[in-house]
Amino acid sequence: MRLTRRGAGLLATGPTLLAAGFGFGYPELAVLGCAALVAVVLAVLHALWRPVLAVTRRADPDRVMRGDDSRMTLTVHNNSRLLAATLVAYDRCGAAVVPVPVLRLRPGHDTVAEYPVPTDRRGVVAIGPLRVVRRDPLGLATAARASGDVAQVWVYPTVHRLSAVPVGVVRSLDGRVDRVPHGTITFDTLREYVVGDELRHVHWRTSARIGELMVREHLDTSLPRLVVLLDDRLCAHPGGRDGTADSFEAACEAAASLVVAAHREELPLVLQAVSGDVVARDGRRSDTRAYLDLLAEARLRGTGDGDDLDRAVARLRHRRAGDTLIYLTGPGDAADLGTVGSLRGLYPTIVVGTLGNTTGAPSTMDGITVLSAGDGAGFAAEWDGVRAW
Repeated sequence: MRLTRRGAGLLATGPTLLAAGFGFGYPELAVLGCAALVAVVLAVLHALWRPVLAVTRRADPDRVMRGDDSRMTLTVHNNSRLLAATLVAYDRCGAAVVPVPVLRLRPGHDTVAEYPVPTDRRGVVAIGPLRVVRRDPLGLATAARASGDVAQVWVYPTVHRLSAVPVGVVRSLDGRVDRVPHGTITFDTLREYVVGDELRHVHWRTSARIGELMVREHLDTSLPRLVVLLDDRLCAHPGGRDGTADSFEAACEAAASLVVAAHREELPLVLQAVSGDVVARDGRRSDTRAYLDLLAEARLRGTGDGDDLDRAVARLRHRRAGDTLIYLTGPGDAADLGTVGSLRGLYPTIVVGTLGNTTGAPSTMDGITVLSAGDGAGFAAEWDGVRAW
């Protein structure tokens, strides 16, 4: 709660008028001073009264591609039984402030505000909380409070269609990668029982502990798997600030395009950031939401050294995750490409995408396919220009 300039002026003038009125025998001045102080006290009490509000918000949709439409619907309901809420409210939507018309909100009624969510930039747009400002009729005091929770809208990178993806070294006779079959030899995870599952796969100890049937899910580890390594180091993207850079945005678009293409071809995929965030799902069971959420939340990190990349490569070396490694980075550093190239003995196919500069990276390296592009669309064109995977 704070006093406005008018309220602070009255608070300072009131005692002066009282002192002058009583000291010099002017009752009129004393009455004015007393009225000023009473007005300030009543204004403070009026502003401090907290209306009972219920704030709900709904984003439609809450996950969109960059540039697509998303709208936020905000509903403010007055739960008070007797008093109307005279308020001025503002909702925060990313970096913008949106006014919400809730003046004279009667008891038991609500007001609805709808406004577009900015989707011109990749990221997670935080919306809320609602900032409710209550002031007295004379404008002497105001009190601002936060009401309601915070919603989020995930803005995904732009996806460019890729005509094909590398399928590694294991192919079926008809030229497509086989789907992961149930019942193969490698344990993956536990899941709830569904009609048709074999009872010999039921994990009885876990089922007894949680009170419902749980079965062991297995997968065939011989199937090819794509591994996308996204370089989110600040040193790999010159000119980066506020957690992003043009080259990093292009790398996120390239990663999103690979995710969607792998999902279309039902290929298992691992998306790993150099900083350590990983999403790994079976191509048959998963959708793209977890991958694209990670890309929407991705920010540039680090202080400028290559230790994070060394650790990421070490993780890939000790736990081979697939047949094809795709490394997406900034304009290109020969030392970084050499670090990733040390994995040639483990991954039959290694592709390096250098984004943001078409002249700063080598065009070829021994055993590595290097694609240089200025943006995500350029990467898709370079990718589709590869004759065969």
